[in-house]
Amino acid sequence: MDRGEDGHSSIKIQESREVLGKMKFMGRAGWLALSLLFAGSVSAPSNAQALSPPRHAVCKFADGKSIAVNYSSPRMRGRKIFGDLVPYGEVWRAGADDATSFTTTVDLLAAGKPIPAGRYTLFTLPTPAKWTLIVSKQIGEWGIPYPGAQYDLTRAEMKVSKLPAPVENFTIGFDQAGTGCTMKLDWETTRASIEITEKR
Repeated sequence: MDRGEDGHSSIKIQESREVLGKMKFMGRAGWLALSLLFAGSVSAPSNAQALSPPRHAVCKFADGKSIAVNYSSPRMRGRKIFGDLVPYGEVWRAGADDATSFTTTVDLLAAGKPIPAGRYTLFTLPTPAKWTLIVSKQIGEWGIPYPGAQYDLTRAEMKVSKLPAPVENFTIGFDQAGTGCTMKLDWETTRASIEITEKR
């Protein structure tokens, strides 16, 4: 150790002794206050900061090929969703927290738009009258911000309908019929759906 380092170390030792002396002077009341301050700094996150639970939806075709969607399922919690929490006319991540992933083992057509086999990220563009499904080539990111139209693989129009009763948890599901599946996004009293088939 050279002189400069030794001198620096001596200063540090002296500072440490001064700090210990001050802590002894604080007494029991001081230690209690310090403990409470530390406990507050490491408190658990509130419920508002908790992550939404992960969910999984699958469509299986007769030939063994499949579509898998992984997403997070936020809850209404008494909030107004569409047109408020989820603004109309702005791209939405179709879930919460991590981006919603869409993996297909077969080439598809979504409302007539081609989607080659692969892994993608789903976004939506909701409006009061119609929704647009956005299939992005950018994967592995957090759900926001939207990476931009330059990463879009395709955009396809979705059908919008009103649910008979409110849905508390945002849900993505599939209805299978013949060689295709209807992918449904349900939340609050809104359903946005799109027909997906194997590309022949």
